[in-house]
Amino acid sequence: MFGRKKKKQPDFIETVSARSTVLPISDSQAGLDFLVSFFSVIRPSRGHRDAAANLARVTAALHKSPVLLNNLQHAILSQLVRTDLSSALMESGIPLARGFWQEFFGRLRHKLLPPLQNEHDFLYVLNRVFFRNHDYQWVEDIPRAHWIQFFESLGLSLHIDDYRILHQLVTSLKTLSFQVAQLGLEKEVLQYIPEEDRDDNPFVRQNYLVHELEAALNINRPAALLAVAAAGEDAGATEGEAGDRARPEAPVMEEDEVLSPLRQLSGRFALLLDRCDQCIIYVRDHHSQRGASLHQTYMLLLLANRLDRMSILVDLVDKDHHFDVGKFVELFRMLVRNENRKNSILEFMSQSLGYLAYQIAEHKGAKGNKYITSTWTEYRAMVWSAMGGGAWVCLVVLIKNLLIRLPMAIFWHGFAYSINYSLGFILIEDTHTTLATKQPAFTASAVASSLDTRKNTHQPNLYNLAVTVAKVSRSQIASFAGNLLIVFPGVWLLAWGYEKLFGAKLVSGETAAHMLRDQHPWQSLSLLYACNTGVFLFLSGIIAGYVQNKIQYSQVSRRLQTHPLLRLSMRPERLRRLSDYVQKHAGALIGNICLGFFLGMAGFIGEIFGIRFDIRHITISAGNVTLAVYGLGFANVRTWYLVTVLLGVLGIGFLNFLVSFSLAFIVAARSRGVRIREYPEFLGILWRYFRSNPLDFIRPRRRTEEE
Repeated sequence: MFGRKKKKQPDFIETVSARSTVLPISDSQAGLDFLVSFFSVIRPSRGHRDAAANLARVTAALHKSPVLLNNLQHAILSQLVRTDLSSALMESGIPLARGFWQEFFGRLRHKLLPPLQNEHDFLYVLNRVFFRNHDYQWVEDIPRAHWIQFFESLGLSLHIDDYRILHQLVTSLKTLSFQVAQLGLEKEVLQYIPEEDRDDNPFVRQNYLVHELEAALNINRPAALLAVAAAGEDAGATEGEAGDRARPEAPVMEEDEVLSPLRQLSGRFALLLDRCDQCIIYVRDHHSQRGASLHQTYMLLLLANRLDRMSILVDLVDKDHHFDVGKFVELFRMLVRNENRKNSILEFMSQSLGYLAYQIAEHKGAKGNKYITSTWTEYRAMVWSAMGGGAWVCLVVLIKNLLIRLPMAIFWHGFAYSINYSLGFILIEDTHTTLATKQPAFTASAVASSLDTRKNTHQPNLYNLAVTVAKVSRSQIASFAGNLLIVFPGVWLLAWGYEKLFGAKLVSGETAAHMLRDQHPWQSLSLLYACNTGVFLFLSGIIAGYVQNKIQYSQVSRRLQTHPLLRLSMRPERLRRLSDYVQKHAGALIGNICLGFFLGMAGFIGEIFGIRFDIRHITISAGNVTLAVYGLGFANVRTWYLVTVLLGVLGIGFLNFLVSFSLAFIVAARSRGVRIREYPEFLGILWRYFRSNPLDFIRPRRRTEEE
């Protein structure tokens, strides 16, 4: 009544089912348009959100309407007749560049300006049909059994003894085989595989089997035998004829001549590909001892992708000549995902950097175990260690406030702060004391390792994970408490000593009031700045893990001991101690220096760019609050205002922990193949555990309670 009613679009399935004609196989454009419209019916929309239900409706329609079935068969055959399958078989989803950065910038260019596609390439058809970037999601959401039922209802088989398809399969297999052999001879791979495989390299041996497989298949026959070529003569076929010709007959191959040797070759090939996979697993499993590099992880990614594709191709030409619909569905879903995500930089980074991130997380996770307390003895040791760290922080806070009084340019002020912070963090590390905010980056990796799909073949015990979270919580509280128990009185004592020694307070008046206001939770941006600190804490942990991994991979310790100048200038025992120190502590040393410069230069960055950018660190903020209160005097600070500032300091510590822990846990979990959404029940388990044992999150149980 108030406007024209929207006209309902005619249903594509019903329209085609009502026809009496069938698409000719020779009309490839009409066939492509048909496929685009057909799969658009399955694609979920506002009216039909469930793709699985849409596919079930379409599958039922194929059974009821022979015309719809014949049209779909001819549409698919029209594309197979004119397109080349090779690129889909050996390129889709596989990085083609030799180097990581070359592939990265190539994807970036193609994301900005997509490359031209050859209309005679099967990937062109795939991209036209599944043209939306998120189509792979609903394709994968539909259960595998539903797709199998759909393709079985379609009744279109690709026989491997069809010469044209068989030739493309073998050509793709040969190309991939040569690439695998070349990658298997790369120094980053050859020097790290098991010693027994270096002389008899499985990556090279598989190439010989490909030639034997080609000879056994006997595909060097004239193209005149191509069965699909005859399908072009079906242009004017009637409905009944089209149904009979939907499956082109392939040249008959003698059973005794082909199947027997092919069975043997397929079995040998499968074993050899499995051995290649074992070599890759061996290299990755020994990263803990030998480290990893970006180039090596990229080489292993290239090898793994090509070996996976080769196993699919070998299956397609396997011993039984049977069209395995399940394998075809897996290939179909994989191709759709690969084409939708082919220019995705995030997915490429995730694939390429996964094992490098895993190795970095492993270094942090191994160290993180010492920050998780289980007994009262460990808990008390954590508090004492944190008190030692708090003592060093007192010295750092005093020196920083002395540096503020020196007249310097803002850059040199930032540089001096950075050196001060770095030296303080290094002293905390070398004296084996604890700084509470450095724990989360390490404990997060240790927690994620309990869900590690590479180490745990069984379902992880989520109750034990809840217990681990409780241990991390109380350990973090112990370290925060230990730091603050020393920082508050320690800085007060240093401020009192400075006044007695020099006859003036270190900070006073408006300077002290401004310092106190800078820690206030809503009169300043202290809580936002605390999040910045959490990011810097996370980054410093990543850098420390990366450097430690790089030192192991590059064998820096052995190289130092064989360095010609060092061997001449130092005694062997002293050189050995130096190399051992670098091997064990260089990662932590670089991480502490980076963290010091992150925190020290943050204010300088904010000044030169004219933006509100700074950091707030709980222990340093606690020290500044103490100095400010001493400078103003307790009598001149309102009680409620002071309580609010102290609560703000605790909020700073909470955000330092939360941001750093969350980022480190996400990286550690993803690098280990852990998907948190696969464990939705964990939050319920954690809540029930907290409700029944709340004190476990604050302090450990006594022995009698445990019993």
